[in-house]
Amino acid sequence: MDAKDQRLVKKAIKGNKVAFERLLQQHYERIYRTAFLYVNNEEDALDAVQEASFKAFTSIHSLKQPEYFLTWFTRIVIRCAGDLYRRKKKVVPLSDEILSNLPGHADPDLEESEQLLDAIGHLREGYRTTIILFYYHDYPIKLISEMMGIPENTVKTNLSRGRAELKRFYQDEEDKCHG
Repeated sequence: MDAKDQRLVKKAIKGNKVAFERLLQQHYERIYRTAFLYVNNEEDALDAVQEASFKAFTSIHSLKQPEYFLTWFTRIVIRCAGDLYRRKKKVVPLSDEILSNLPGHADPDLEESEQLLDAIGHLREGYRTTIILFYYHDYPIKLISEMMGIPENTVKTNLSRGRAELKRFYQDEEDKCHG
């Protein structure tokens, strides 16, 4: 985090609403993407970001190290999105008949992205969080360990097991396609 961002964080910690709003604007895309990876739904992702923003605003005074603002805020987003995901777990899936009648053409890249999001969404929460932080945010294992409050070896285990589950998911999907 550069010096300008740290100044904004320090102002926000002191109660400056405009500084906090600027920080949200600067990091909005990354935060939204994180929430979306959890809930796989635009409306729910927006709800999670809104809830996380409120929680961050009301508790920013508790942030002791301004250079870790984004890490701190990401943890809040992950918690809010995870809570929302658990509350909304009871989803009624669309049938193949309804989906086949929808207008438009299939985009292979979009299908692959949706399949990956679906696969990530089916992972256990610890695996999902670790995969998202490592692969989507490029956080190092040590930082993930601190964010999640778990040992580094557990992070490595979560990554390994999460990748294995994703691989199984894709193999199962491939098996369904080939017979």
